[in-house]
Amino acid sequence: MATQIVYETHSLSEDNEHRRATGWLDGRLSEEGRRQAARLGERRRRDDLSAVFSSDLGRARETVAIAFAGSTSPVLLDWRLRECDYGLLNGRPSDEVHGDRLAHLDQPYPGGESWRQAVERVRGFLDDLRLRWDGRRVLVVGHAATRWALEHWVGGVPLETSLVAEFEWQEGWEYRWG
Repeated sequence: MATQIVYETHSLSEDNEHRRATGWLDGRLSEEGRRQAARLGERRRRDDLSAVFSSDLGRARETVAIAFAGSTSPVLLDWRLRECDYGLLNGRPSDEVHGDRLAHLDQPYPGGESWRQAVERVRGFLDDLRLRWDGRRVLVVGHAATRWALEHWVGGVPLETSLVAEFEWQEGWEYRWG
């Protein structure tokens, strides 16, 4: 059997609107982000989800708190679903942090981690997901690093390909793991 994974990004944050790369800082949803989170809940509440997994960073926690308020689906926070740790660059302008992502494919950001390390971290989550949720449908709420890890481990996309592509938001991605 395989686990059906529905992936959604956290909703729009204030830092997204101000073009800052939040990284491992919590961040907060913007007004539009809170509306997006409510729409996420409307979209996914009747989606036969066995569980909702979320990054433990503030903007992701806020997204699932709004989307699944009053829901019976268990919401489980997991630090391995965090964004890449930009270290000393957390919270800096996006252009400064993301100007050359390939430079940090294997070389960690100063005081942080590399993209490959972030993707490896998500792999641990995916391996654990099989143990309890095999054959079930789950929702994962995370960040760009989370999606790129799913694309890499589940979809077979080279990490280098994801790092040079523009991140395009959409209403969820579907994966089968296992």
